[in-house]
Amino acid sequence: MNVNAKPTPPRRAFIVASMANSAALLSATVVSPSTLFAATPSQALTGPASVPNNRSLAALMLEYAAGAVVQTGRVQIQIASLVDNGNSVPIDVSVTSPMTATDHVVSIAIFNEKNPEHQVAEFILSPQSGRALVATRIRLAMTQKIIALAKMQDGTCWMESVDVLVTLAACIEE
Repeated sequence: MNVNAKPTPPRRAFIVASMANSAALLSATVVSPSTLFAATPSQALTGPASVPNNRSLAALMLEYAAGAVVQTGRVQIQIASLVDNGNSVPIDVSVTSPMTATDHVVSIAIFNEKNPEHQVAEFILSPQSGRALVATRIRLAMTQKIIALAKMQDGTCWMESVDVLVTLAACIEE
């Protein structure tokens, strides 16, 4: 024992004990996504149904198209058809468009079929974008269909879909 050691002041001991208790309390608190995205505190207790994006894929795509008839063509998706790991999958979406003030892509959205959140991303474009090309990385829960929709300045909506085979899934809580 060190004879020259000073006893710990009571104030310092209280602060250290308070910090330890606070850390223990915070580590015991579990916050689920349904709690974070709940609109009201009572909805936080109702479970996954309170997560705002529990609508169907078809409903989300119709909402994005805003009443326009969705046509196939003009949109190209570049993604591997066989993915070893669904945690980070590169995807490129391009749209055939001159990107002028009178004819350009307004936005591009990426949807998926089986992830918990169906709308993966939405990109806003303008004629100043130069090219209608977006690239990102997405997580894929399992083998599924990927859909890209492009909204044009004239109100039309174009799409393409591809099937992706995922060998190691992501986004799934077990």
